[in-house]
Amino acid sequence: MNQLNLFIELTRLKKPIGYMLLFWPCAWGLTIGYDFSTSLKYYFIYLMLFFLGAILMRSAGCIVNDVFDRKFDVKIFRTKDRPIASGKISVKLGLFYATLLCLLAFLVLINFNFFTIIIALASMPLAFTYPLMKRFTYWPQLFLGITFNYGLILGWTSINPEINLIPLIFYFGAIFWTLAYDTIYGFQDIKDDEIIGLKSTSIKFKSNPIVFLYLCYIIFLSSLIFVGFLNEFNKFYFLSLILIISHMYFIQLKKFNSNNPNICLKIFKSNNFLGLIIFISLLVGKLN
Repeated sequence: MNQLNLFIELTRLKKPIGYMLLFWPCAWGLTIGYDFSTSLKYYFIYLMLFFLGAILMRSAGCIVNDVFDRKFDVKIFRTKDRPIASGKISVKLGLFYATLLCLLAFLVLINFNFFTIIIALASMPLAFTYPLMKRFTYWPQLFLGITFNYGLILGWTSINPEINLIPLIFYFGAIFWTLAYDTIYGFQDIKDDEIIGLKSTSIKFKSNPIVFLYLCYIIFLSSLIFVGFLNEFNKFYFLSLILIISHMYFIQLKKFNSNNPNICLKIFKSNNFLGLIIFISLLVGKLN
């Protein structure tokens, strides 16, 4: 039982925000690409497969991150008790768990078309080298955005075995969504990160982060507007953007305080709800 609890702690399974932020872009891509005039059978099947895949890959990613960061994690108050950093789980066992999770994720992946399988596998090097970026650049959140929102492309290609402007614009915008929420998240560790020499957008823009956050959300919102027009969504979709804008401003930007880690964490977690609002908006937009 103790090993099970350590595994759950290692993979952050009790913190669903991680895998939900990975899942929502998949659901968005699937929704904008799906023809709802046909049977909904495959829509719900693919939705469940993406959800399962998000849990498995997020769990594997957490382990790889903890292996790479174990010498840094022990120096940061928030992460010093993580199973690998504290020595409760060995690196060898952690990598075994990560490999097993990846194999299970591959069994999920092979249920999709060949094109989706190939482009998903092509993203793996970036997905598992992301944790190293904070050592070399102030833009690790950019690499996280590229990785975390890749599911938007996969969601689209699972239905349409080709890529056009619509998912690319949405993917580009979603990267800035991740840039914003993970910059906010990074302010929890900014003092420790600076001491041990790690880099982040939180550190880069610490003197005036709100301008950067506004810019990120404006770009993301613009992509939502473009996607609506390119897909010829109905008026209810564009009305729903009011809810999305309200969440971005009143729940996140207006409440943001870079000196309060608890507020930063709360704002970060609120992006799960934002992801849900966008998902529902896309569904509404597809209705004729």
